[in-house]
Amino acid sequence: MSKNTALKATSAAIIVLAAALSFALLREESPSAPAGEEKIVWKYSLWGPPRAFTRGIEKARDLWEAAGKGRFEMQISYGSALSPEKENLDSVKLGLIEGAYVCIGYGPNKTPLAQVLELPFLLSKDMRVNTAVIDAVMQHPLITEELAARWNAKYLMVAAVGVYEFMGNKRVGNLDDLKGTRMRISGANATVLEEFGAVPTMVTAPESYTALERGTIDLSGFPWTDSFGAFRLHEVSDYATLGISMGGFACINVVSQDAWNDLPEDLRAMLPQVREQATEASFQAFDEADAKWLPIFEDKLEI
Repeated sequence: MSKNTALKATSAAIIVLAAALSFALLREESPSAPAGEEKIVWKYSLWGPPRAFTRGIEKARDLWEAAGKGRFEMQISYGSALSPEKENLDSVKLGLIEGAYVCIGYGPNKTPLAQVLELPFLLSKDMRVNTAVIDAVMQHPLITEELAARWNAKYLMVAAVGVYEFMGNKRVGNLDDLKGTRMRISGANATVLEEFGAVPTMVTAPESYTALERGTIDLSGFPWTDSFGAFRLHEVSDYATLGISMGGFACINVVSQDAWNDLPEDLRAMLPQVREQATEASFQAFDEADAKWLPIFEDKLEI
């Protein structure tokens, strides 16, 4: 064997060895399902950026993936990349995604029984109390049946959300100021505000910034404070309310019934534990958001 041939052979061996080592390292970093067992992957749709509102399902993902040891993966997609927020239930039913956030007000005729949660001023000013109430209602047998029969969907857990306030470019200091005010709000809340002369409209969260900037709406109803900050509504607003506490906007996590049934039994059995830890992670995230955003709002806006 010539010297050049030997060098080439040695170089080739080194390349093969390096590739083998790299592959082994990748396998250690990205655990796969045990031999003979297919890895379960859930495509999960959220709208908007990562924020306190998304912390709960992110925590649930981490818990299930850790317990699954390579058998399960939840691929969370933000910004409505997988499904428009108003069509998440449709996408679950069609099998386009395995799971998603669903806000009842985005499709008021899709879950009629769950609409009880949208009654104005029904919920308290404490998001922790509200989360417990929404969770109890969503586990009612009739609502469980409604989700399954209409959408082949299963309720997973509450998508914890703050109490609703308003931000925008019209000052509302009394009831007379509501007359003619174009407000982003939905459901029975909208019906109440109409009684005082407001003009409600349903604009989704990702559309709210542009709607305020262009003057399509005067005020946007959002959970205080996290969603206002996450969608940067304070950048195009002069005023905010604090104390209206509309409540009545329920958001939940759902997954297709087929995807849930395919989940290994030990992971399904974790649901109560996952709910508890994910909800607590959400509360902590909202507390952190208040500490971040409230000083910014107080400096920029008239509240």
